[in-house]
Amino acid sequence: MLGGFKNFLLRGNLVELATAFIMAAAFAAVVTATVDVLMDLIGKIGGTPNFSSYNPGGVSVGAWLTALISFVIMAAVVYFFIVTPFTKAKERYFPSAPPGTPEDTMLLREIRDALKGQQTPGA
Repeated sequence: MLGGFKNFLLRGNLVELATAFIMAAAFAAVVTATVDVLMDLIGKIGGTPNFSSYNPGGVSVGAWLTALISFVIMAAVVYFFIVTPFTKAKERYFPSAPPGTPEDTMLLREIRDALKGQQTPGA
């Protein structure tokens, strides 16, 4: 019974998954704080970063507008501060392999050539 539990804990990428979860939670706080700063800057320009009381024509779209702006800012923060630098660093330190013949195709060619070499002439 305990052996099965030990195998469960040591199987797969449980440690990597737990590390990713912890890092994501910590990063979420950074992104949220960045969004708050940018919303405050928008508030300085436009008066208030919270559009909840905005009701054009009696339709309360303020909460939706606030959520939409927060989403766009969050997506921009993640893209420009995480995705783009990660992609550049990954390509710099781990360049992608030059295009060529896939390894499985090369292996099949070697097998074919070996089989041709085993055939007797005239058979």
